[in-house]
Amino acid sequence: MTNNDILRGVRYILNVSETKLIEIIALTGFKVSTEDLSAFLKQEHEEGYKNCGDKVLSQFLDGLVIYKRGKKVNAPDQPFEISLTNNMILKKLRVAFELKDDDIVQLIGKAGLKVSKSELGAFFRKPDHRNYRDCGNQFLRNLLKGMAK
Repeated sequence: MTNNDILRGVRYILNVSETKLIEIIALTGFKVSTEDLSAFLKQEHEEGYKNCGDKVLSQFLDGLVIYKRGKKVNAPDQPFEISLTNNMILKKLRVAFELKDDDIVQLIGKAGLKVSKSELGAFFRKPDHRNYRDCGNQFLRNLLKGMAK
C-alpha cells in the first residue's frame, strides 16, 4: 500500500473534507498546501498525482491521534519516523481510533480475513523481539476496508 492509499482510506473512514484533513495535519504544527493535499488524494493514473511522503503521512497520523483523542498536556512532540512501516501505521491507527485487539480482529473479519490475538500481538512488538512480525499490505488494506464498513 502506498501512503496515498492510506491517506485516502482514512479520509473515507472519517468522511471529512480536504480542508479538515489540512486542519488535522496542522494539529502537529506541520503545514501542507491545499494543492499538495489534492495531489496526494488523486489516483496514480490521474494528472497532477503526487506521492505522499512518509513525513506527511506521519504528521497526518500524529494529527489524527490529537484530533480523535486530544493533545496530551505537557507531552513532548513526537519524533518524526524516518521510514514509516506498516507496523507503525497500524499502531498509530490503533491509538487514534482507540482500537482494542478484539476490535481489530472483528474489523479484519468484516473484510474477510481471520487473525488471532497472538498473531495481532506480533505486529505490535518491537522489531528486535523474537515474535515480531511484519504487517503486510493486505492486512493493513483489509483493516481499512473493515473500518470503512
